[in-house]
Amino acid sequence: MSRIGRLAATTFGTGLSPVAPGTAGSLVAAAALAWAGSVRPLPSCSIPLAAVLVPLFFIGKWASDVVEAEEVRAGRRKDPSMVNVDEAFGMGVSALFWPSGASVAWLIPAFLLFRLFDIVKPFPANRSQSLPGGWGIMADDLIAGVYANLALQVLMRVF
Repeated sequence: MSRIGRLAATTFGTGLSPVAPGTAGSLVAAAALAWAGSVRPLPSCSIPLAAVLVPLFFIGKWASDVVEAEEVRAGRRKDPSMVNVDEAFGMGVSALFWPSGASVAWLIPAFLLFRLFDIVKPFPANRSQSLPGGWGIMADDLIAGVYANLALQVLMRVF
């Protein structure tokens, strides 16, 4: 189970990137969303996307717990940077329930806004990191994804 947990926690190994592993996880999710948007318009993908994101949250929580426990036992830090399933999940949240007619091109500002909110961690994302284990790892990216989504909802209606 440790190998499966590590594979899931690192979003198929992208978390092992020596540079910006969180960005790598977000890019994987953005690429998957772009592919889904090429198959059918992103707004019509929201229900299937939500059906993927709900279990992904719990898989990410479990996988984060597995990897974090291994890293702590090895004398390394909690919330290891290699765990980036949380970023992939949060990027997905930023693309939920877009208005009808939204273009796949909106994934660019979605990516940028999600990364901004994930890095800045506005309240309550900054506090959610203190939750134990995988809960804290996943919660701050859920919140960053919600903030990015709300900002995008406004931008999409203005532009």
